[in-house]
Parts: sequence; C-alpha cells; structure tokens
Amino acid sequence: METCIINSPLGYTKIFADVEGLQSVTVLNSEEKITDVIPEVLEDCVIQLKEYFEGKRQVFSLKLNPQGTEFQKKVWKQLARVPYGKTISYLELSKQVGDVKAIRAVANANGKNPLWIIIPCHRVIGSDGSLIGYAGGLHRKEWLLNHENPYKQQSLF
Repeated sequence: METCIINSPLGYTKIFADVEGLQSVTVLNSEEKITDVIPEVLEDCVIQLKEYFEGKRQVFSLKLNPQGTEFQKKVWKQLARVPYGKTISYLELSKQVGDVKAIRAVANANGKNPLWIIIPCHRVIGSDGSLIGYAGGLHRKEWLLNHENPYKQQSLF
C-alpha cells in the first residue's frame, strides 16, 4: 500500500493505492505534511486531481479498487455514472440502484464513498435541490458543484 498527501483548493488530501488500484482519496480537516516524492502508483491520480481542480479534466481515468460491501460498490458504480456538472437526488439514485425504499442505505453508502471526487458523491443532492449529507462538509460540496458548473446546477431528474 502506497500513500501520499497533497494540497488541493479544498484542503490537504490523502491518497492510498496498491497494485490493484486506488483505494482511498480523502480530504482532511487538518494540516498535514505534503509528500515530497509521490509514489509511482499514485502519480496518475495526483496529476488527474490537479487537472480536475484546474478545470482541465471532467472524467477520471484511473484503476479503482475501493473497499466496501457489495451494496456499497453497487451504489458507487451508479455514482460514477453521474456526469460532470450534473446532479442527482438521493431518491433518484435509489431508483437507479433498484430499490426506491433503500434511500437511507443508499445515502449511507454514498457517505462511505472512499474515493472523494473520483466517485462523485458531491453530485447527490436532496429532492428539493438542497445541499445535504456530505461527509467532507457542505462548504466543500458547494465549492465542487460550483466548480463543475459555475452558472447553474443541472439536475438529472
């Protein structure tokens, strides 16, 4: 397992990966020492995150290996399909996962997404358009949505 810490516009970011792929990208709420030499297995992720924050990348092309239950992975797979600059409600995401009654389980899986930004859990909003439920903090969710679509948020539903 390789790890590094980089700085982003939203704070220090910790990245974990192994030969099977990227396992975790998390934003930290504390100041950390930035990694001097990025491990080779993490270089593509660091480059692509930098491009994303510079507005030069809308889709990530990385080998992913998030750790979670089968249900969580199913939710994360659906999340990964939400296009850049678009949003989806928790209710609509539940429907896409196949069970409208699983809205709380879907929201819980969304909150446990280990790949911040790469799997775009920030694109999930309340049915009324409100910014709810973001583990990284609502200020970061709002920043990310404005970064992806500075003019107007577009909804999938």
